[in-house]
Amino acid sequence: MTLTLGMITVDSADPGPLAAWWAEQIGGRIEADNEGFFYMVGAPGAPFKLAFQKVEDPTPGKNRIHLDLSAPDLDAEVERLVAAGATEYERHDMDGFRWVTLTDPDGNRFCVAGGEH
Repeated sequence: MTLTLGMITVDSADPGPLAAWWAEQIGGRIEADNEGFFYMVGAPGAPFKLAFQKVEDPTPGKNRIHLDLSAPDLDAEVERLVAAGATEYERHDMDGFRWVTLTDPDGNRFCVAGGEH
C-alpha cells in the first residue's frame, strides 16, 4: 500500500483569515469554505492542499509538524512574509545552508530555506 499526501491541516480559533493569509503567501486561493468551519487552500501545481479547521482550543506551544518552504531569494522572501504579517523567529546557517523560522499570524511556525532543499 502507498500513501498519498492530500492535505496538511492547521487548527485555528479563526481559520478564515488564516486561510486567506496562506492563500496569498503561496499564490493560491481558497477552494472551499465549509460554513466557516473548514477552509481548503489550493495552489497552482501543488500536489496537496492546505486546510484550516476551526477548533475551540488550538494546541498551545510549538507546533509539532510545520511547513518547510523554499525560495530562490531567501532574504527577499522573508522580508515579504514579514511585511505580510509573519514574524521572524530565528535564523539558521548550517555549513552554508540557510533557513529562517517564522510564525504565521496565528503563531504557527514554518521555515523558509534558500533555493532547493
